[in-house]
Amino acid sequence: MFEPLSPGTILWSRYRIVQLVGRGGMGAIYQAEDLRLEGRLCAIKEVIPEPDATLERREQLQAQFYREATILARLDHPNLPKVSDYFTEGERDYLVMDFVPGRDLRELIEEARAKREFLAEEQVLAWAEQLFDALEFLHGQEPPLLHRDIKPANIKLTPAGTIKLVDFGLAKLMTPEDESTVTVLQGRGSVQYTPLEQYGGESGHTDVRSDVYAAGATLYHLLTGQPPVDAKQRFLKPDALIAPRALNPEISPHVERAILHAMAMHPDDRPASIAALRAELLGNVEGVPGNLQTSHKVFRAENGSPRLLPRNRAMAIDSAGLREALWQNRLLLLLLGLLLTLAIVVTALSAERSETSGADVKNIAPTPADLSYRLQDASLKFP
Repeated sequence: MFEPLSPGTILWSRYRIVQLVGRGGMGAIYQAEDLRLEGRLCAIKEVIPEPDATLERREQLQAQFYREATILARLDHPNLPKVSDYFTEGERDYLVMDFVPGRDLRELIEEARAKREFLAEEQVLAWAEQLFDALEFLHGQEPPLLHRDIKPANIKLTPAGTIKLVDFGLAKLMTPEDESTVTVLQGRGSVQYTPLEQYGGESGHTDVRSDVYAAGATLYHLLTGQPPVDAKQRFLKPDALIAPRALNPEISPHVERAILHAMAMHPDDRPASIAALRAELLGNVEGVPGNLQTSHKVFRAENGSPRLLPRNRAMAIDSAGLREALWQNRLLLLLLGLLLTLAIVVTALSAERSETSGADVKNIAPTPADLSYRLQDASLKFP
């Protein structure tokens, strides 16, 4: 059974464990103090070995861990934590990264839900731009690096308002000779954000479109306040996924379309890259259809606290335009009603004429006052 490290434990004669930050079936994350660099805090990812792994398997996984850790240590991007060290101690592998202060986006979702509010779309899209920057950077490595565990809990918002994509626990290198290579941290990610092809484990083929799915699922959760139905349930029941605007009508139609496109079940039906998803969602790339283009003001969070949008704001957005549209619809309905009423009256008069044989037309023709009265009477009865 896995036992987490106790506070005060020293690893690699350098890192003193401060506290356990999180744990799962494949490992744990600790906050630690760097004893060589006074005042520096770091995050340490502990990899739990497979319980029944043979010695050969263990050596294979450890070699893969060092290969991937070496690549991660070379990454340098403002929206990714810097990997500074990696080592093995006591048959466990450790990855050392910068400790990212702030709160993760899952916490902010729960905070908004507790207040019966949604996170503002413009704020979520501002975060999405930073997330996409990080993912495009990872996918642009040689070989490409997939994150494979994108979710609100793995995205932190720093006090300065910067997004950091953390936890490379399921990161995968796409090598030309083996497209199904997976990391030493076996697993499928969190089910609500995991595409169907990732359920295959080592045998499943994943590529950048798998991260596209997870990014779409993450945006779904951020904008609706609830995680999407997982891919396995959607496979069994194709209509199980609730449209985002059915949960939050404040979501723009083009944003909903982009999210649903990203979350298509088959990889071939999704945007081919994060850049393509960015174009659909943010409309800031040439060649994007006009109905997908939009401009969103980027709000920088103050002290890491996002701007929240109450649920009842949907009735307040562009209220002047809404009132004008309603009045136009009412006038159109009134005009149609009057025309229909006039047609009924004319038909009735024609019938009276045909039934009155030999009568003087002047005796049956209604006066202007009669016609006005009949129109008013008929319009009152018109539903």
